[in-house]
Amino acid sequence: MVSAIVGGNWGDEGKGKVTDLLAGDADIIIRFQGGANAGHTIINEYGKFALHLLPSGVFRKDVVNVIGQGVALDLSKLFDELDGLTSRGVPMPNILVSDRAQILMPYHVLFDQLEEDRLGAKSFGSTKSGIAPFYSDKYLKIGVQVGEMFDNEILMERLEKVCEIKNEMIKALYKDAALLEPQAIFNEVIQYRERLQPMVTNIAYYLNDAMKAGKNILLEGQLGALKDTDNGIYPYVTSSSPLAGFATVGASIPPHAITKIVTVVKSYSSAVGAGAFVSE
Repeated sequence: MVSAIVGGNWGDEGKGKVTDLLAGDADIIIRFQGGANAGHTIINEYGKFALHLLPSGVFRKDVVNVIGQGVALDLSKLFDELDGLTSRGVPMPNILVSDRAQILMPYHVLFDQLEEDRLGAKSFGSTKSGIAPFYSDKYLKIGVQVGEMFDNEILMERLEKVCEIKNEMIKALYKDAALLEPQAIFNEVIQYRERLQPMVTNIAYYLNDAMKAGKNILLEGQLGALKDTDNGIYPYVTSSSPLAGFATVGASIPPHAITKIVTVVKSYSSAVGAGAFVSE
């Protein structure tokens, strides 16, 4: 059975706690969108944890935790989170990463910060985690997929093209910022290759086999439906869709596979970021 867990408000509804509860019956838990810009808080026998990139099944011994192709994968934060868990006595979780997920680069964080600073009082209230620039590059088709970071020639070619574009933007809009150096970014990214490689696989194949075998799968969304790009208070929204309908795309499973949707709501409304808010 495939179930999707989504937020019915603006995030912060307690999805992580619900996912952790339902994880007792799950074989696989999948993060299907978003990045390290929001967190799921879980309290258990190991203590209190705020997960950002990792699925909420990482505390369950027999659960496979999947980072799907729709996720903005910040490698430094991924491994910081894993090290933070294991340093506090949590056994190393079973993690799989889609080879088609894209990497959130250092320049995505930089441009997020530069643009929010440039906008000043008219900013969007970004967490400055690089999420909007990441998804912008993804749909501009200048992103870097996980599978491509293991080929030096492809990776360097991508970074050279991206830096050429980004440096022109810096010259035009952010004149005080230093220009990007492709080689420096290349060197930073490849330091994670050896550790990441055992986790990387074709998730579409993996999940297809899991569904045929009757595995219980949970799809874990980030933020809430009212932060959705199309259905939220635009433009004060997130840059990906947290809806169950998108879960099939971000996780790489067929739409008809979802047989249950769990919507988590709050008894009161609150939202982070800038912009108008209905409770006001």
